Amino acid sequence: MLKGGAATGTIRTVLGDIPKEQLGFCHSHEHLFIAAGKPAKINSVLQIDDYEKTKDEIQVFHSLGGNAIVDAQPVGCGRMADWLTEVSRQTDIHIIASTGFHKQSFYVEDHWLFRWSEDHLAQFFINEIEDGMYIGADNCEPGTKIHAKAGIIKTAIEEDRPGLTAIRLLNAAAQASLESGVPIMCHTETHRQGVFAAEHFIKHGVSPKNLIICHLDRTLDDYSVHKQLAEYGVYLEYDTIGRYKYHSDEEEADLIVQMLDWGYGKSLLLGLDTTRARLKSYGGEIGLDHLKVNFIPLLREHGVSESSIADMMMNNPSFAFSQKTKR
Repeated sequence: MLKGGAATGTIRTVLGDIPKEQLGFCHSHEHLFIAAGKPAKINSVLQIDDYEKTKDEIQVFHSLGGNAIVDAQPVGCGRMADWLTEVSRQTDIHIIASTGFHKQSFYVEDHWLFRWSEDHLAQFFINEIEDGMYIGADNCEPGTKIHAKAGIIKTAIEEDRPGLTAIRLLNAAAQASLESGVPIMCHTETHRQGVFAAEHFIKHGVSPKNLIICHLDRTLDDYSVHKQLAEYGVYLEYDTIGRYKYHSDEEEADLIVQMLDWGYGKSLLLGLDTTRARLKSYGGEIGLDHLKVNFIPLLREHGVSESSIADMMMNNPSFAFSQKTKR
């Protein structure tokens, strides 16, 4: 057993731990709620704060056979952990919440995340995983805690060569993962950042099977980097589906077919990385039904087997988001 009462192989959701076999059809990267704050000041689509609209979106997802969603908004920059807990209870959807940190630009300059030591940060992340998440910590140090616990450690880098603050945050996340057994998810903006993140965490002792590298499908001009990362043993998260400013879904499907042909089907996770502009209930473009209704049928048209679809949407997430043996 891990500290906090979770057995290895279980997944920590906001309503409690479940056996990984119960996760079901899972979107591996979404944003269900984001409070008004620094992210929304940078881009207004990063404000998702209407409870009923998000609930409606999740209910459509559930009606189509969806079972689970990973919410990738971490503490201190708009995470609404209390709403995640309540909407999970009302919709019967498993929600995995994030501790950790996002891009530094999403925080005010003197944010507590930037002032705390590496050890202090690591213990805080562990506390959110093992004892409960904090609310109201965007503009002040954490003080109010709820019972619901985080199930992943979100991290982010914005530079190909991260600075000292970013390294301290990454190291704290590595320490927290090693101590708790929960996986790390890392936001990246270039392939070079994806390689850096994977190599950095592995160097610090994190198992590749506890690493999820995000947004690797934003550019599709170099398949070799995808192959390199898959060879490291990390999970590759493809979440640019339906984001046509980057590329078409047909081009996304071509990438997935190539990865499957190379034998990396067990390394792939899919999501939509939703924003206000991408949720139908908020007047957006695609909605949480896009994978089920549009993209998975497109994969079938490209010859992708049902077993491969089950891996990407069910089997791989059940392993990727489960707690592993701590050090």
